[in-house]
Amino acid sequence: MTTSDNTPPEQPNRPKKVGASGNAAVEAAVERAQTTGERNIVPFGELPIAEDTANLRHGPDLHPGLLALLPLVGVWEGEGEADTAQHGEHRFGQQIIVSHDGENYLSWSSRSWKLDDEGNADIPAYRETGFWRISETDEIEFLIVHASGVIEAYYGQPLSQSSWKVTTDATMSTPTGPQLGGAVRLYGIVENGDLGWVEERVHPEKGQIPSLSARLQRVAG
Repeated sequence: MTTSDNTPPEQPNRPKKVGASGNAAVEAAVERAQTTGERNIVPFGELPIAEDTANLRHGPDLHPGLLALLPLVGVWEGEGEADTAQHGEHRFGQQIIVSHDGENYLSWSSRSWKLDDEGNADIPAYRETGFWRISETDEIEFLIVHASGVIEAYYGQPLSQSSWKVTTDATMSTPTGPQLGGAVRLYGIVENGDLGWVEERVHPEKGQIPSLSARLQRVAG
């Protein structure tokens, strides 16, 4: 494997955070919950241990060590924009599943697909899986394996109760994987309870650029 420790800039554009109070925000949350509150990922079969759940209303209690990451739990879908070395500039669709099984970590799964000029799904694009962990001193560990043959370890801290920043400590590529530079990601709960996120990454020709960004709506949880 090859490794890279390119250092990204400290502050990419942050997703705008939504206020945590106010009647309008409460009413909007109640309305969304009428659709998403009973939806969840479907287990394959009965296991002798707790199944994963992406809905905090169902399944095991969230581990108390994960309270700083609680707003991430759910199923999220939406669209975004990208500028990458592999595909250039394009729009993409995305589904993210953040689930837990009562243990002290969150499971992460993200699937994306390129969109054509009319906004229709074109071809599968980025796919990654991993885990979020957080220490007692709020040090976030975000471990990702990409289907393309890249492994990344991000570290960071919460910026607030509903936003998080993580930066790569190192990236590793298999012999068949692409060579990726260092990256920084920001995630945040934005207006209407959506999940907004942005990634800045070192591009081999353009330097450090915003490479991926998306706004996703909660569809379960």
